[in-house]
Amino acid sequence: MIHFRNPLFGPNRFKLGIFSANCDGGLTMSLAPERWKANWDDIVAMTQIADDAGLEFILPVAKWRGYQGKANIYGRSFETLTHGAALGAVTKRIAIFSTVHVPLVTPAFGAKAIATIDHITHGRAGLNIVCGWNQAEFDLHGVTIDPETRYQHGLEWFQIWAKLLEGGPEFDWDGRFFKLKNLQTDPVSIQRPRPPVMSAGFSPAGRDFAARAADVLFLNVTELDQVPAILADVTEQMARYDRTISVFTMGHVVCRPTRQEAEDYFHYFAEEMADTDGQDYYRRMRGTTVPGAVAPIVRPMENRFTRTGTGRYAGGYPGAYPFVGSPDDVAEEMARMSATGLAGCTVAFVDYLKEIPFFVQEVLPRLERLGLREKT
Repeated sequence: MIHFRNPLFGPNRFKLGIFSANCDGGLTMSLAPERWKANWDDIVAMTQIADDAGLEFILPVAKWRGYQGKANIYGRSFETLTHGAALGAVTKRIAIFSTVHVPLVTPAFGAKAIATIDHITHGRAGLNIVCGWNQAEFDLHGVTIDPETRYQHGLEWFQIWAKLLEGGPEFDWDGRFFKLKNLQTDPVSIQRPRPPVMSAGFSPAGRDFAARAADVLFLNVTELDQVPAILADVTEQMARYDRTISVFTMGHVVCRPTRQEAEDYFHYFAEEMADTDGQDYYRRMRGTTVPGAVAPIVRPMENRFTRTGTGRYAGGYPGAYPFVGSPDDVAEEMARMSATGLAGCTVAFVDYLKEIPFFVQEVLPRLERLGLREKT
């Protein structure tokens, strides 16, 4: 069956996506031997389970270099445009996002690639724009990121990309960052005027970019008391451009039949087996706070487990919201998250293929009963 409406804009009150499964480790900075290996056949099988269950989207991470450490998570990863085209051909209704580092891809190439995936999926493609933050990754390409202008560059890239997908006669572009001739693409996207765009950013420049270009904004939320100030700030930003936007966050799910089993397993992989060297690398590269961020976002590396005083839980990904507990616990926590005004979240698992069936069988029906999702 052909779906022309991107499920990202479907009826479920609380939307869910799979995050980072194109990379080994996923969101697990752990030496646990069962951590996700990102084998292609496993990625396909897991995505098809998510597709059949009615999850809204797949969101991969664009990576060129791992996080070092003993585990070196993200050291193995699949490129996201080809990943998206391949998954689009073997799924039926889930939205397929591609993550693009705009300093590495021309707007014309990006338009052609996303339009291709949109036709493969009959209108389920999406673009996650990343303007770049880890210079060590861009050194592989001989590209230097200018932190002062990266979002201005990204905005101009987006404007060219979006104009290409609208269709129409050839045009030239004479901008600050791009001087381009005879721009056009055929076919244009099925979704009109273009597929949906995601972005993420804590800084004022990042939030302004999202307000002008994105349909979905991803922000780190590690405790729900952060959300009111975050949403108020986003609303203020969007009002400047007379736009609205959906705000999502990312989560890490450890769901077991009982809360104790889940917490024990979380302690095992995130504390006892933590790849502290890998997380120290991440912290050095990205920093623990974001200058200019709204007040509640000055602690994105912390969560309710790290503040118990019993450990760093360094095997949990920085800034990921921990859903740790029984199916009732996880569903009720997602309901509390939804009540704050967040539109949804991504989920990740230590072993996606092994754990997603239990999540689908036990958590999704509870979310349906709570009125957050419709039956598939």
